[in-house]
Amino acid sequence: MKNEPLCSTPCPIARSLGRIGDSWSMIILRDAFAGFTRFDEFQKSANVAPNILSRRLKELVDDGLLEKVSYSSTPPRYEYHLTQLGRDFRPVLLALAEWGNRYFSPEGAQIQLVERETQRPVQAILVDKATGEPITPEKYTMVPGPAASPQIHYRHDYLQRKQAGDNVQKFTPQHYMSRDHDAE
Repeated sequence: MKNEPLCSTPCPIARSLGRIGDSWSMIILRDAFAGFTRFDEFQKSANVAPNILSRRLKELVDDGLLEKVSYSSTPPRYEYHLTQLGRDFRPVLLALAEWGNRYFSPEGAQIQLVERETQRPVQAILVDKATGEPITPEKYTMVPGPAASPQIHYRHDYLQRKQAGDNVQKFTPQHYMSRDHDAE
């Protein structure tokens, strides 16, 4: 279910989770990537109640991750197809599968990513597109972007000071709001 407060925060992670952070929505997207397109397929695959599935499909359509496509006019029947926005979510699901196999599948991988042609198992990793190097916390970090809000700047500045050894400061997120008013 959509979390409107998260959808309107300045953080892109929170905004994303506000739209698809619900576990049923993630399972529906998993199934859409697998090739399921019809309501009954999603319902049987996920073993989800029809009312929950209806609501999640509507939200995924409203948020632009799926599109509703008619395949029968009498009676009216629809399929749900991934949009480009939805297809761009694939790396997130691949990362969740890797993480889940590593930490929550003591019996071994339940699903795995393979090269289509050879069926060779592969491990998905996040890499720098320009260099091909793996993204590691030792080499890469998040910083405020060009459109960062005062809240994001405040959070980043606080963490920079904390990492530099300033353990006296207190995290007071309301502080960024006074920065907004000072700029006016």
